Amino acid sequence: MDTHAHDPIDLRPLLDQVRAAQRRKVPDYAQRMADLDRLGQAVRKHKDELTKTVSADFGRRSRHETLAADIMTTLDEIAYLRRHLKAWMRPRHRGTNLAFLPARSEMRPMPLGVIGIVAPWNYPIQLALIPLADAIAAGNHVLIKPSEHTPRTAHLLARLIAEVFPADRVSVVQGDAEVGAAFTSLPFDHLVFTGSTVVGRAVMAAAAPNLVPLTLELGGKSPVLVAPGYPIDQAADRVAAGKCFNAGQTCVAPDYVLVPRAQRDEFVRAYLASVRRRYPSLAANPDYTAVVNHRQANRLREWIDDARDRGVTVMQYRPDSETPPPGVEVIPPTVLLDPPDEAKVMQEEIFGPLLPVKSYDSHDEAIAYINGRDRPLAFYPFDRDRKRLRRTLDTVVAGGVCVNDCLIQFGQHELPVGGVGPSGMGQYHGHDGFLAFSKLMPVLYQSRLNGMFVFDPPFGKLADFVVKFFTR
Repeated sequence: MDTHAHDPIDLRPLLDQVRAAQRRKVPDYAQRMADLDRLGQAVRKHKDELTKTVSADFGRRSRHETLAADIMTTLDEIAYLRRHLKAWMRPRHRGTNLAFLPARSEMRPMPLGVIGIVAPWNYPIQLALIPLADAIAAGNHVLIKPSEHTPRTAHLLARLIAEVFPADRVSVVQGDAEVGAAFTSLPFDHLVFTGSTVVGRAVMAAAAPNLVPLTLELGGKSPVLVAPGYPIDQAADRVAAGKCFNAGQTCVAPDYVLVPRAQRDEFVRAYLASVRRRYPSLAANPDYTAVVNHRQANRLREWIDDARDRGVTVMQYRPDSETPPPGVEVIPPTVLLDPPDEAKVMQEEIFGPLLPVKSYDSHDEAIAYINGRDRPLAFYPFDRDRKRLRRTLDTVVAGGVCVNDCLIQFGQHELPVGGVGPSGMGQYHGHDGFLAFSKLMPVLYQSRLNGMFVFDPPFGKLADFVVKFFTR
């Protein structure tokens, strides 16, 4: 659905049209499977065009990163949904209270209706199409609002979706922040938003008047905790991989590192060595993703300047003196040593290749530091001491955890993605996605032979006996 065809005030008729179609014919198993199959085929058909288009929106986006994080993950999710959908759609038997036997009980998964999806710019394909696939698997119709910061990708997604679905089953609404505000104000049956905590609060406020249930994936400052005794080279290498992927523009990217004070400098040397091995050059390196636009790049430069103004030592990896091509915003991998909490880089999610490295004197002090801040979307403890790791996992609450690595928890079908507190609410992916966009409707089947007559007035001795038996 093109923006030019829809002013914000026109979005309600579109929602009503999609909702009416969903109610006329609730998608059955065959339709859901066919829809998922066609969606997967369309992604495969357009994968090269999608990859080039995302790169054009970023100025430069690593082809392999787009294929791995946007295309492969989407196709993998679709395949997983198709393998398990039949079993998920079956009603689930539940026990029935003794007093009501031989009645029987079940939970029946029902589609909610129309799901709204607000997708961000950092992974503009998978963060639009994975929740779409989950919603389709659950039998819903869907409206998608892609980010205006990746307009070419948004336009291509609209064309791809129009090839696969009739407009009253799935539609894409394009437009700026004003259109986005109108979109999030619609009375959806469920709304999914992925983005910043600041915008997430506005989305929650917009949804509140209509009591729209929300899934908010908001990110936040995801910490790395390198425990005493863990091999520093290994920790630094895995953090570098997670931080530099997509130039740090990932909601679950490691945001800052806590490392034993005596090993801080060793960690920084190993981290920069790992970066150097991955990226021998930056300016014209197709493997190093650019920051998405000038505004985001300037924000990161301002945060570096703010840290320097506060006396923070800033170390940047600059392997070449070349100038990036026009329109390509390259921010080099940057380490900031022990920035104070007042520094801008420690106040908000970084969403870029800047890595604060903070020293600690005791493991308990590091845990207290993490727990003194907002609960993060991801937590990355590096530890080989099982007893200490168990205590850590018993103490820190995060949206998700990956032990001794970064990011890869996001790609697990059986582990849902979801935040906690300021990093979000709700979760999806795989079976959890199917459940997020379903109502597990309780159903009790009364038997032809049942004892409910006992509780019909006028009450007699039989009622007295039954009440006495069950309250003894």
